[in-house]
Amino acid sequence: MNILNTLCLASVIVVLVFIQQAFSIKCWDCRSDIDPKCADPFDNTTFAITDCSTRKLEHLPGVRATMCRKMRQKVNGVWKYVRSCAFLGEPGIGGDERFCLMRTGTYNIFMEYCTCNTKDGCNTSSKMLFSPLLLVLIFAVLNGFR
Repeated sequence: MNILNTLCLASVIVVLVFIQQAFSIKCWDCRSDIDPKCADPFDNTTFAITDCSTRKLEHLPGVRATMCRKMRQKVNGVWKYVRSCAFLGEPGIGGDERFCLMRTGTYNIFMEYCTCNTKDGCNTSSKMLFSPLLLVLIFAVLNGFR
């Protein structure tokens, strides 16, 4: 097999290894009323990041999570934070993640919704991650065709 065919095969392997990561969204999933470390400042040392592709909503069949969400609520002076996968909407306001949607209501109620999809923890997993398995596979393919 010539070098061109070997490179093509190696490229296909790379794409197949990373295809799941490219379409997966990983977000923090917690509530400050259950664990105070979920509040701001956020301490993620006790939380595992959640692969949102495994999450489904019964009332929205077929809709996938495409973003991460952080909700900050103040009801009668008590703050609560919720971090989760987001299924609907767009990142930020008008596509700008620097801005969050804020609402104020009667009886001392305040809500802030922030959505994003640009990085792990608030992301789509679009960056390539090194995989030792990938290195072994490429080495085996290249050595097998000499």
